[in-house]
Amino acid sequence: MIKITDLIIPLGYDMKMLESIVAKRLSIEQSCIESIRIAKRAVNVLDKEDIYFNMSVVVRVSGDENEVLSTNRDKCISKEIELIYTIPNTKKLKERPVVVGCGPAGMFAALILAEAGERPILLERGQDVDSRRQSVLKFWQTGELDTSSNVQFGEGGAGTFSDGKLKIGNRDSRKTKVLSVLVEAGAPPEILYLSKPHIGTDRLNVTVKGIRKKIISLGGEVRFGAIVTKILRKGEQVSGVGFVEKDNYTELSCDNVVLAIGHSARDTFEILLNSGIFMEQKPFAVGVRIEHPQELINKIQYAGFAGHAALGAADYRMVVHLPNGRNIYTFCMCPGGNVIAATSEDNALVTNGMSVFGRNGSNANSALLVTIDKKDFQSEHPLAGVAFQRRIEAAAFIAGGGGYKAPVQRLGDFLQNYNTKAFGNVLPTYLPGTEFASVDSYLPDYIANSLRQGMKEMGEWMPGFAYPDALLTGAETRSSSPVRITRGDSLEAIGIKGLYPCGEGAGYAGGIISAAVDGVLCAEQILKIQQ
Repeated sequence: MIKITDLIIPLGYDMKMLESIVAKRLSIEQSCIESIRIAKRAVNVLDKEDIYFNMSVVVRVSGDENEVLSTNRDKCISKEIELIYTIPNTKKLKERPVVVGCGPAGMFAALILAEAGERPILLERGQDVDSRRQSVLKFWQTGELDTSSNVQFGEGGAGTFSDGKLKIGNRDSRKTKVLSVLVEAGAPPEILYLSKPHIGTDRLNVTVKGIRKKIISLGGEVRFGAIVTKILRKGEQVSGVGFVEKDNYTELSCDNVVLAIGHSARDTFEILLNSGIFMEQKPFAVGVRIEHPQELINKIQYAGFAGHAALGAADYRMVVHLPNGRNIYTFCMCPGGNVIAATSEDNALVTNGMSVFGRNGSNANSALLVTIDKKDFQSEHPLAGVAFQRRIEAAAFIAGGGGYKAPVQRLGDFLQNYNTKAFGNVLPTYLPGTEFASVDSYLPDYIANSLRQGMKEMGEWMPGFAYPDALLTGAETRSSSPVRITRGDSLEAIGIKGLYPCGEGAGYAGGIISAAVDGVLCAEQILKIQQ
């Protein structure tokens, strides 16, 4: 197979055109091409007058591929090196491993262990994705929160109710494995090659069920509504877990526990800390959701190409380094999506963003975050970051008037320190509802002022972004974990053999792909140790 990178491909291409371009690049007849697989496709928008796809492809040709390669001096043409994931060889574990948490990290740790024949037991405090979806929709429609089954807790983790963005970076065999599993379970096939792939909330529901079914088919077990309340130990070795299921306390004996609890399992953090498990403060970020008309973002990013069928809804990503030493940045941008209620605790207001696969909503939204340092916590306690989040979430709940209505403010009013009295051209997508309230009423002054400073620079970088009618909805507090459950080179928790803090909640990942890969790594470590 031959790989070609850095191909310039028109937006309106078809496969015949692609074959022609590839044949010309390889200096062969088009009839010699047996197959073409797109390996990567990105939109190049550096020149708004000439937007095109930058593409990499893998080609099979008739005849001797080595001869084609030897006669071509193009640095962008090379032999394709296939990334193949292989599970480590292992002896049978003495006891079935336990995985705590059914987000990306937990699901993929359980899947790798299941594929190795180890029949893992996966414990999830929330419900299966179908039951969970009903709980979430009820909350959005009525304001009735189920603290055990919500946007944060349940099958698939917090990412199930999101845009399903997959930050890939440099590809390796583990990422290739994760992507192939996602597609096999129901994710769109194009995630295998898009430079900015996404699954969408509507497709994630199907995908996480597909992964669960595969784990079970391989001998694994998934138990929902199982809240882990104790890590059992014999000296410095894990000996099992205790959990509550349907009001009954149960203990499972095991030598290996993957702890993939997610960034919102605050009660579990407390249990772990009180059990002597070492954890430390971790910087994170807080802010608001900013909501624009998607049509405006399309015009800003694509100019005259806005609306082209091959492009879809435009996205953006910006970072500003402020003179005060803080950073303000956009995060989890959801084209054509909704701002959603994402709390897991009573009387707390938390926002997030969500898009379906089609990204066909009228508004675009993104988190607009300011970095928080440990000194902002004003405490050395390991869970001081959690307390910091809770203070903001409680203030936002009050600012919204209760009932989980979110405080909203027009961007133009925020920048000029005015109270918003009426919506402009942007209407909120947030449910259960909104109330006008100043961002300053729930965010500390240094965060609100940092947002003002950063927005001015973002408006210069991306003309039109500082749209006065854009809406700020708060508060966004759960972008990442406020703690790190410290682990050593073996990936085990400090001083506890067989306990593997894993994924975003443990402070070792930041998104679906990185969390899933961390789950794979922890599973591999368990398997390697047994050799």
